[in-house]
Amino acid sequence: MTFTGLDQPGFDLERRRAEHTHVLVVGPYLTERAMARQEGAANMRSPEARLDEAAGLTRAIDLNVKGVIHAPLSQIRPATFLGTGKMEEIAERIKEDEIDLAMMDCALSPVQQRNLEKAFGCKVIDRTGLILEIFGRRARTREGSLQVELAHLAYQKSRLVRSWTHLERQRGGFGFLGGPGETQIETDRRLIQERITRIERELEGVKKTRGLHRQSRRDVPFPIVALVGYTNAGKSTLFNRMTRADVLAQDMLFATLDPTLRAVRLPHGAKIMLSDTVGFISDLPTMLVSAFRATLEEVIEADVILHVRDISHEDSQAQSADVATILRDLGIEPTDTQRLIEVWNKADLLNHEARDNLMEAASRRGLEGRPQVVSAVSGEGIDALLGAIEERLAHGRQLFDVSLSASDGEGLAWIYENVEVMQRSSDSEGGQKLVVRVPPERVERLQRRFPGAIEAHYNA
Repeated sequence: MTFTGLDQPGFDLERRRAEHTHVLVVGPYLTERAMARQEGAANMRSPEARLDEAAGLTRAIDLNVKGVIHAPLSQIRPATFLGTGKMEEIAERIKEDEIDLAMMDCALSPVQQRNLEKAFGCKVIDRTGLILEIFGRRARTREGSLQVELAHLAYQKSRLVRSWTHLERQRGGFGFLGGPGETQIETDRRLIQERITRIERELEGVKKTRGLHRQSRRDVPFPIVALVGYTNAGKSTLFNRMTRADVLAQDMLFATLDPTLRAVRLPHGAKIMLSDTVGFISDLPTMLVSAFRATLEEVIEADVILHVRDISHEDSQAQSADVATILRDLGIEPTDTQRLIEVWNKADLLNHEARDNLMEAASRRGLEGRPQVVSAVSGEGIDALLGAIEERLAHGRQLFDVSLSASDGEGLAWIYENVEVMQRSSDSEGGQKLVVRVPPERVERLQRRFPGAIEAHYNA
């Protein structure tokens, strides 16, 4: 029997270990005054919302969150990140609650991490390490697993590996919950570098195969529509609703990691390839943005991008800003209304008043940038969303009148497979008259197949 991802037997052991690991989530956030002094340090979220997300990330790999604590900072200390008084307060809390692991919702340097472990008397992990562990649990494809491990190796190389287990287990997950103990620094460095070199070599082969798959899709050039959005925005549930697929869709951060592609028919018969992608998150580790650029190539190359927002979430606006930042990092302008459609998901979770306000806010947007209000759970708004995708793809497409004899069933099948049928009628002898919409790259093929086709004008 072959196991992948969450089905691997080793994950059962890790879950049990995690469930018995008591975690204190610490939010060491700069105060508003301190952020005002630091250019680029602003954060749209409240400390409470950030702590809530950090706790959600921690629970995403089954860790037992025993408490959360906000640690406001006037400045970041180079040696310990926290000030002495706050460190002592947290250390006392850790001792009282018998905490096994402190999760610091920030990026720690190796020195800061080691010093905090000494001060707290327990293991410490930072936001970057935690997200890497989550990605290690979620990766299912070979490429996803290799990309995670490569990022994790780069992260751990500087930490010299007291509690790390990836050298003996070639996949992600729970590097901080146990390990083989102290090893010689130089041996660690050599082993890690050798593994990095092997992974990079293997990834080159995986990427070539992936490139061939993309090329084969271009040979039958269906448009690609990519779902993007903040983690847990409901992308996979929406994907399942639109494709009738069964992709992992749970109320869990980073439920989807590897890209998934399925074919979908639009209202007038055109076929698209719909791609579900990894969820974005604030302060995504830079090494992961780089490592998963190949995974996000489906987004970069997409003809239409659906930005899925959990419109019921209190931080929906801040989450949207984080997604916009990452899209810009990928070279995609979030204000490009010709390419992006904003999808306001989870409308079913709103009360009547909030829903009315939402619909009014959507209607105030111009037609080009108007969001699509949907519920992936109930199916509300899905037909309108498919219509909006079709409209975006229609830009630059030509209309043709095509006449077919009653006996040309093969020609009719070709039309439905390759172009959009906007209008169809029959004459008295059973012949077919159609108005079709054709992407630029298929105009020549249509005219070769049907020499009598002429350009047309059509009003829906």
